[in-house]
Amino acid sequence: MAEAADFQGTSASPARRWLRRTGALLAGAPLLAGLLQLPAAGPAQAASSAPVSVSLDSLTPSAPTDGDTLTVSGTVTNTGKQAVTSAHVGLRVGRQLNTRAAIDAISRHADSLQSLNGSEVGDKYEEKFAKLIPGVAEHFSISVPVDKLDLGSDGVYEFGVALSGQTAAQPWEQVLGAKRTFLPWQSSDADTKTRTTFLWPLISSVHMTARTGAGELQTPVFLNDDLAKEIAPGGRLAQMLELGKDLDVTWVIDPDLLASVDAMASSYRLQGPDGTTTAGTHQAVAKQWLAGLQKAVAGKEVVALPFADPDLASLAHRGTSVTGSLSHLKDATDVAALTVKSVLHVTPSTDFAWPVDGAVDPSIMKVATSAGADRVIARSDSLQDTAGLTYTPSAARPVGGGTTAVVSDARLSTAFEDDLTQAGSATLAVQNFLAQSLEVNEQTDQQRSIVVAPQRMPSASQAQAMAAAAKALQGGTWSQSQNLTAAAKDKPDPNATTRIPSTSAYPSALRRQELPRTAFEQIARTQDKLDNFKVVLSDPSRVVTPFGLAINREMSTSWRGRGSQAESFRDDVENWLDDLTQQVKLIDKSETKLSGRSATIPVTVQNNLVQPVSHLVLRLTSTMPTRLKIGGKAYYEQQVDVSGGHSQSVKFTTSANANGRVTVYAQLYTEDGQQYGDPVSFDVKVTEVTPTVMLVIGGGVLLLVLAGFRMYTQRKRAAARQAEDGGPDAAGDDPGDEPGNPGAPGDRLPEESDVPSGAADPEQPSDPAPDTAPESADPSGTGERVDR
Repeated sequence: MAEAADFQGTSASPARRWLRRTGALLAGAPLLAGLLQLPAAGPAQAASSAPVSVSLDSLTPSAPTDGDTLTVSGTVTNTGKQAVTSAHVGLRVGRQLNTRAAIDAISRHADSLQSLNGSEVGDKYEEKFAKLIPGVAEHFSISVPVDKLDLGSDGVYEFGVALSGQTAAQPWEQVLGAKRTFLPWQSSDADTKTRTTFLWPLISSVHMTARTGAGELQTPVFLNDDLAKEIAPGGRLAQMLELGKDLDVTWVIDPDLLASVDAMASSYRLQGPDGTTTAGTHQAVAKQWLAGLQKAVAGKEVVALPFADPDLASLAHRGTSVTGSLSHLKDATDVAALTVKSVLHVTPSTDFAWPVDGAVDPSIMKVATSAGADRVIARSDSLQDTAGLTYTPSAARPVGGGTTAVVSDARLSTAFEDDLTQAGSATLAVQNFLAQSLEVNEQTDQQRSIVVAPQRMPSASQAQAMAAAAKALQGGTWSQSQNLTAAAKDKPDPNATTRIPSTSAYPSALRRQELPRTAFEQIARTQDKLDNFKVVLSDPSRVVTPFGLAINREMSTSWRGRGSQAESFRDDVENWLDDLTQQVKLIDKSETKLSGRSATIPVTVQNNLVQPVSHLVLRLTSTMPTRLKIGGKAYYEQQVDVSGGHSQSVKFTTSANANGRVTVYAQLYTEDGQQYGDPVSFDVKVTEVTPTVMLVIGGGVLLLVLAGFRMYTQRKRAAARQAEDGGPDAAGDDPGDEPGNPGAPGDRLPEESDVPSGAADPEQPSDPAPDTAPESADPSGTGERVDR
């Protein structure tokens, strides 16, 4: 009350303001105290503020058993600005984890200091550092007998590596960095072991074009030499082969990869940016890889995907509305088994379809089984259980219509999708995988079949981590290997869901990567051109085979996320087919002049292919049949057969009814009536000849013939008379007229002194020659015309 009296002289409003300020200060006191304590709480902050980065690069064995010695190695790096002194790295065993969700939580916060628990194993099993300089990484390696870890019952334990030390700003021992992972502990063989199927995918992107050489061998042309890099020692596919050969896995193979490497092993060429090609040089590498793969798969299960691994989701969502799209999936499935058997000499299973990331909906299931596959590899994050099961059910799920969904485990299948180029990341991925696998086995005493379906094209580092996990699993104490066919035939769990999610539930991120409808429309257009082209070839397989496989490649799953490259590939296939079809064409023709009532018009067909073409029909059409008819009607057709590298002229008989210009079209057709190639048009100029002119021309020709005959008979008679008179004197002729005399006609021209006096005026040399022969008094011969 006394304190209240002290404020009586103060106005009401200032007093209230003073009380509010005081109350705010009192209320904020705890918060202020907390803020003052923040420096001391630094080590318990999130991983992003930890002054030391800890990398756990190796943990062996990954799943220890009784009597083992655990060796942990890695690096610690001072990421702060102050040196860390009196530091040491210790091992910590945390609590036992009883759920898969708990494993997920630790994986998401592996660097967190706040959640670090468990005490250090002991100062005998630690590595000390007098000083950690900022920015410098220091290596550590600690080995400890497993029995010193005080592990209890079998199961998954949280396991950590922590660095403790002090800085000048905080001169007391504290945890400055940590890395948490898992220690799967199964001291001896489990009573019930999980049957685990691990898929080992050998899949690559598209490498071969539709182009082949013109020779008998049809040398294939590759987009680039990237495939050679993948199968060369150290390459991604070379490591997949080397790692997988010692594992008990199911090989899942794209037959296109085998066909491409097999083609490379013989002879191949590389496509240049300017359309030219150069010879490939990695035949030996291809032969070596194929030989190794043949040995690796001997006695193992091999699953063949449809040729070129077609994108089932794109086909279901965008392609089924385009006529003929599903037929390509059937073709890809039919050729798959043949390709694998011819290259690897094993008979594969073609019963399985594998949509991208195992995501399914009713339309995908329908398309996946349309080509004969009755088992679809789905994933548990798509076909999610809704019954609230406390365990992971077996993979096999009958979904109706005789189809089985083989549901892979999402956690296990996605364990290796991160960037695993760093040893620390790879080690965490392996430990996470093994922890999840053991936790599945711990869920129930019932034996189950679990399928692991990793990403289609793992990187080399991802493949190494996968192999380490698979090797630890098949040598472990809680799992036994099983192939995919056996998993699909396993007894399904009656409580597991069999309901296929709706189309709207399909992940939008995957849908955005699908091939567009226009891609399937272009594929259909290319197929139509191929169908039209093959009917004219004497050996259709030379074209149908490479282009049929190229069309399958246009639907490949490997185009996801590479839309522009996919479009470029489709354009190249269609353009190359257009180039080939245009090698059989009509030669352009200039204007033709037609004089008379009828004439023959030639049209030339050129074949620049190496093989003959047949089953072609050439049609010549008149646009004005009332003026010009072809074969007696508006158009006329003739069969065409042309040898490879040759041209052939086809002649059409025409008849004219009137003068003028007429446009004529020449067009090739296949025997089934489809147009082939572009038409050729040209003008025919008709000039009709009248009967009167024809009579005049005919009369002139007759007169020339008669005149020549008359001259012949006259010379014959003159020779006969000379022979009868017995010489030149009897005939009264001048001796010079006798042949052989110097004055004989034909040797020289007559001179003026040679002419007798009083004779008729001689014909002068300068006078023109007479138009007709001299007249004769002899009677005209029969049929001769006499000029008067």
